[in-house]
Amino acid sequence: MLSTHGARWLFAMALFLVFPQPASGQAAWVSDQFEITLRTGPSTSNAIERMLASGTQVEVLERDAASGYARVRTSAGTEGWVLIRYLMSEPSAREQLRALTGQLNDATSEGATLESQLASVRGELNEAQLRVGELEREKATLERDLDEIRRTAADTLGVNQRNQSLRQELSDAEIRIDTLEHENRGLRSETRHLWIGTGAVSVVVGIILGLWLPRIRVQKRRYDRF
Repeated sequence: MLSTHGARWLFAMALFLVFPQPASGQAAWVSDQFEITLRTGPSTSNAIERMLASGTQVEVLERDAASGYARVRTSAGTEGWVLIRYLMSEPSAREQLRALTGQLNDATSEGATLESQLASVRGELNEAQLRVGELEREKATLERDLDEIRRTAADTLGVNQRNQSLRQELSDAEIRIDTLEHENRGLRSETRHLWIGTGAVSVVVGIILGLWLPRIRVQKRRYDRF
């Protein structure tokens, strides 16, 4: 018959073969069935350091197939020995569900945030499109105003050129008027001289006639006597 130690050894080997064992240095989780003891050594005779709740993650440092214990380290840095059969190579279903639920909540929250951001972006896009429409209308108005200013400027240039031409014509007309006035003054002077000369001739003719007419009458009387 096998001794108690031999039977325990065979039982540990069976458990080791049946259940997947975490390799050294890899993460492992306490089974979600109950709490397990973390002892100072690889046997039930060693003192219990603390109790590990199901789902607690530990780091496997070494394993002792003969005793069925593994030396582990908790996230807080506490080292001790736990039964290998209570360790799993992946988190428990409960922990996985909790993690998945957290991820789902995070994804839902992120989706809501993205949806809110998308709505905000759409609102900004609509505002930008409205602003673009306003700017296009303002541009069309400014272009019409610019065309009107150009036409007005062209008309103003034509008016300025016409005014300059009229000023030149007015200047030429003023020069002609001055010339005519000068000629008129000359004609008046000549006319005045002519009237003076005519008056003098008339006086001379009157004097001559005054001297000759009496003589003609006297001679006529003499002829009448004969």
